Amino acid sequence: MKKLRITETALRDGHQSLIATRLKTEEILPILKTIDEVGYYSLEVWGGATFDACIRFLNEDPWERLRLIRKNVKNTKLQMLLRGQNLLGYRNYADDIVDKFIKLSIENGIDIIRVFDALNDVRNLEASIKAIKKYNGHCQCAISYTTSEVHTTEYYLNLIKTMENMGTDSICIKDMAGVLMPYEAYDLIKKIKSITNLDVQLHTHCTSGIADMIYMKAVEAGVDIIDTAISPFSGGTSQPPTESLALTFAGMDRNPCLNTQKLLEVAEYLKPIRDKYMKENILNPKVLLTEPQTLKYKVPGGMLSNLLSQLNSQNALDKYEYVLREVPKVRADLGYPPLVTPMSQMVGTQALFNVISGERYKLIPKEIKDYVRGNYGKSPTKISEDIKEKIIGDEEAIDIRPADLIEPEFEKIKKELGYLAKCDEDVLTYALFPQVAPKFLKEKYKECENKNETEEVIYINLTM
Repeated sequence: MKKLRITETALRDGHQSLIATRLKTEEILPILKTIDEVGYYSLEVWGGATFDACIRFLNEDPWERLRLIRKNVKNTKLQMLLRGQNLLGYRNYADDIVDKFIKLSIENGIDIIRVFDALNDVRNLEASIKAIKKYNGHCQCAISYTTSEVHTTEYYLNLIKTMENMGTDSICIKDMAGVLMPYEAYDLIKKIKSITNLDVQLHTHCTSGIADMIYMKAVEAGVDIIDTAISPFSGGTSQPPTESLALTFAGMDRNPCLNTQKLLEVAEYLKPIRDKYMKENILNPKVLLTEPQTLKYKVPGGMLSNLLSQLNSQNALDKYEYVLREVPKVRADLGYPPLVTPMSQMVGTQALFNVISGERYKLIPKEIKDYVRGNYGKSPTKISEDIKEKIIGDEEAIDIRPADLIEPEFEKIKKELGYLAKCDEDVLTYALFPQVAPKFLKEKYKECENKNETEEVIYINLTM
């Protein structure tokens, strides 16, 4: 068998899970050359919330961060996470935006794009897969793993064969809540390996306390690649520690062959940075705790934290258990969507509204209405007519690919942004986060508020 390969997540999911994606580029750059010498299969460095956090909280250009990382990483593949037709935002984008974003992601340094859809609706992956292949990136399609009466092993095997037929280069089992049980992992991976020759990668979280056991059984079953986080940014709602698993699996014939001395150097560099964030209360010790209720309610760690925050703001922390019990009920009502962004936030908010208001579906967020209308894609199983009527009345839901209803929008958005658009990357930044991008771009270019917005825009190519 081929050696086990490891993807390091600390520079994306590790710090997203533990410190709300607050690692600064200046904190990342000094250790990159050492990380590059460890022997990882890939480094997950971009996507997810990194883009949003850079412009919203850190006043950093996420594109420049990617270019600087690429400049310092010569031997290891760079990887990102993409939400299919949602890209890194919270709505569906037109196909021309998807194409342009993927083109520039690859040109700026990304090698592997892990793409998923929150509903496992493969129609929402079509444009991404096509673009990744078009621009010679590695396309890794991810199944959003969850459990329900419809999410059977057969369901996932059919989904993976569909992804293979669509042209994916590898498969990822994305266990975002850490609810894939160890023996189920073994069985699922064995069956996947029996129907495809594609590499299979496994991603999970430590939230529920079983992640290490999941990986042990997955490796026994023949999984090709696992996601881990260097110890200072591991555990809790993050991934299992890289060093511990590298040493564990070094004793088998699929030794991942990571440089343990370099791992030690990386960990020692990151420890004081982690401690700084803990001192500043950005790293809340609660996210490091084990939460077995995840296995009962199938709620990801980040969703638990968000619910606590929302309840606290409503002075309703005593309703926490009631909201948790309501989550699986809402999920069943809505056709069992996997609890991953953006569905986790949407289902969690609806559950909270149901409990706080004292009446189910008295208050309904716009996003839930759009979901029931079909604007996010097809629900895993049919939503009952009663629930539909409660949420959208007698409106008809669409049954086509949602993006088919969106006209090309890149040029329109570029014109809307006006003089602040100095390159295509700026236009995409604005397309993804129109509320915060203008302020960020003004500061980036030190433009004056009263500058003539109709003057000719001089474009620059940042990837040459």
